[in-house]
Parts: sequence; C-alpha cells; structure tokens
Amino acid sequence: MQNSIDLAPLYRGIKAVEGQAGRPPIDPAILLALWLYATVEGVGSARAVARLCEEHDAYRWLCGGVSVNYHTLADFRVEHVEYLDRVLTTSVATLMAEGLVTMTRVAQDGVRVRASAGAASFRRRARLEHFLAEAAAQVAALRVEVHDDPGATTRRQAAARRRAAEERRQRVAKALEQLPEVEGKKPAPEREQARTSTTDAEARVMKMADGGFRPAFNAQLATDTGSQMVVGVAVSNAGTDYGQLTPMVEQLHRRYGRPPREVLADGGFVALEDLRRVAGPPWGCTVYAPPPTPRGTRRVDEREGRDDAVLAAWRVRMASTEGHAVYKKRAATSECVNAIARNRGLQRLMVRGLRKAYAVLLWFAVAHNLMRAVALRRAVTHLA
Repeated sequence: MQNSIDLAPLYRGIKAVEGQAGRPPIDPAILLALWLYATVEGVGSARAVARLCEEHDAYRWLCGGVSVNYHTLADFRVEHVEYLDRVLTTSVATLMAEGLVTMTRVAQDGVRVRASAGAASFRRRARLEHFLAEAAAQVAALRVEVHDDPGATTRRQAAARRRAAEERRQRVAKALEQLPEVEGKKPAPEREQARTSTTDAEARVMKMADGGFRPAFNAQLATDTGSQMVVGVAVSNAGTDYGQLTPMVEQLHRRYGRPPREVLADGGFVALEDLRRVAGPPWGCTVYAPPPTPRGTRRVDEREGRDDAVLAAWRVRMASTEGHAVYKKRAATSECVNAIARNRGLQRLMVRGLRKAYAVLLWFAVAHNLMRAVALRRAVTHLA
C-alpha cells in the first residue's frame, strides 16, 4: 500500500510528537487499507467495519493489533476528499504514462444513489420556519436551565442535550437555506409546494431506476472504454443527467491536461448547448449520444434545418452504422462499472451532504481502479 500510494499528505495532518504527552493516532495507512478493502467487499458502514476489525481475520490482519473504533473510521472516510481526488488523478495518470490507459474514448453514465434521508423529512417553508423557531427556543431554554440550576442535570447529560438541540437547529436552518434553490426550479404557482429535508438538506427527491421517487444524489462516473478505469467522478443533486456532459469533460481536461477524443453518453445527457460546447474549442470532442426522439407532429427534417454544422454532423454520425457500433461500447463500459459499484454497496449512502457523498464515490472509484490496475498490469506481464 505504502509503495503504491503517497501517504505523505495524510501524515502531515498528524500533530502528535514522539516522546511527548498525548496518545499517538492510528496510522493512516491502516485506515486507508481498511476502507479500500471494505469498499471492494461491499461494506459501507463504519460500525460494520469496526465490528469486522474484531471478528474477521482479514480485517484483523490489516489492523495489525491496533484497536480501531467506528468514530475514527467514519471521520477518516469523509475528511480527506482532496487527498482522494488527487489519488484518483495520479493513479490514472500513472497508467496513462505506462500506456495502459489512453483516455481516447470515455463513456459517462449517471446512477441515482439513495440518500440518508426519509421522505417524511421533507418539509415546506412554513413548517421549516416553525421547526427552526422551536429548535432555537429549545437551545435557549437549555442554556438558561444550566445557568440557573447547574445541578439540574449532570454535566455530560446537559452537554449532550445542548449538542442535540443545536444540531437540530443547524439542520433545519440548512434546509431553509436550500429552499430558494428548489423554489427557483418550480413554476411560480407551485413554489409554495417546494420542500427540503431536515435530515439531509442537499438531497433531492429523484426518480429511481425502479420508477419510484426517493431522496437521492446523482452520481456521475466517466470510464475509459479501453481499460474500464474510472477517470472522472462527480456528484450533484440534479434529478437528471441533462447538462452533465460539459462539467465532466472540463474535469477530465483539468485532471489530465487533455480532454478525451471521443465521449459516449446516453440520451439523457443530450443538451444541444452541451454538444456544441464539448465539440468546440478548446476540447474538440466527438460525441456519441442518441438524438432525442421528435415529439408531436414536428418533422425531423424541419428540426435539422435549424442545426449548425456541429449538430448536423452529430445527427449524421449517430445515424451511421459506424456511429451505432461505437455507441454500443458505452453499455459494456460505463454501465458495467456502475453495476460493479452497485454490487459493492453503492445502493444507499450512509453519509449526508454533497461533499461527503463525493468522498464516498471517490472511495468506490479509487478501490475500483486499484483492482483494475492489478488486472491490467497482470495482463501485460502475461503477454510479455
């Protein structure tokens, strides 16, 4: 592990000094190895990992006799987003330098992941404002109680009650902060019906793969078709993939210094402005995505008559046999990788908020790439 992944950024955050007072922290290499192994095994709960560290031989071997608690595991999983992001970039860049990843053709697909929030936690503005007033009053009352009668409760109980009340107040306040964004996406007559969650304010109700509607996040994975390595990751609370193509191409350009030559995506990604942006400078990508089916009585030739050269070329390309053949590779790559992530537990998030959801998705990407790198290098060795 230490020979393949640079752990220096994790060690720099350790403040304990040998020979001085204080308890030494757990080696980050142990926590990193535990979460990578747990992710591959489909274990997504910090409590479950902590229990396995006591009961399962593989986890006990990784711990090497070090005691690990679930608080430490849970914090480590979501604290190092920037580090995991760099690991994703450097791991792919290393394989590009070895010629095992070309990033010539990239397939993108989105997957809705159930959020850690219940449908009943979504409230309208009036109820949120009522809950916020109640929570603020409770926090104030607890402060007065402790001030007037310090012996009313033990210090630990009082602190726990104040902390719980303050956390509830913050959750409700954040739900109110998110409400204008939700209201802005609705027609004026329906804005009073806008709701946000008091459990996870950044989650949104989305249509899931089974046709039902539940609180979720929209996870985006971009996969190199030749190697099945995950090269890009994104998370949003948009309920559709529409417009997600440009941000991913921009991310890939930023990560690796060049955009992919070809991009494959399903019809849900097709936004004409996105296609123009991705195909134009500075990226110049060739997009393979099915044109939307015309609705109503509008004729296809009338619509195409208003296309510019980029869109006209895209429609011709997708109508050709060669275009269909290239597009078929999307299902064998991005959908395959998404299915692997699902099988490894990417069904429901145990964390809340976009940043923490992004951290979890990065763990899936890094763990997946670690396994793929082993397979790619083994294949090269056998061929040699």
